[in-house]
Amino acid sequence: MAENKTQKTGASVEDFIESVENKRRRDDGFTLLEIMKEVSGEEPEMWGPSIIGFGDYHYKYESGREGDIFLAGFSPRKQSLSLYIMDGFKEYDSLLGALGKHRKGASCLYINKLADVDMNILRQLIEKSVEQARRNNVPA
Repeated sequence: MAENKTQKTGASVEDFIESVENKRRRDDGFTLLEIMKEVSGEEPEMWGPSIIGFGDYHYKYESGREGDIFLAGFSPRKQSLSLYIMDGFKEYDSLLGALGKHRKGASCLYINKLADVDMNILRQLIEKSVEQARRNNVPA
């Protein structure tokens, strides 16, 4: 079975965030770093060249495909902040409705800047996502 393309690299999370050219995006990255670290209780690790992940999550689909990824993560990308959080919990849609300006992808939440969203709602989304991921975690 093929491994995920995105793997832990051992690179410095702080150095990566410091390398972000846009100051606001860099500052938002450090803010998300602290929030996700506190909420997850996990240390951040670089996954691939540009994703900061927290904790470990093993998944297995009905098809038999399985792999490992992080419980929650983010990337301070050039276009927006990309948050990798799990949906599927009861409050997901109502929290998104109260979040503020954002876009949603398949497994991503895109935010232009943290000033555009309610930080208390964002924190709740991350907390609920981590709880959901921990419930769904499959022993390897």
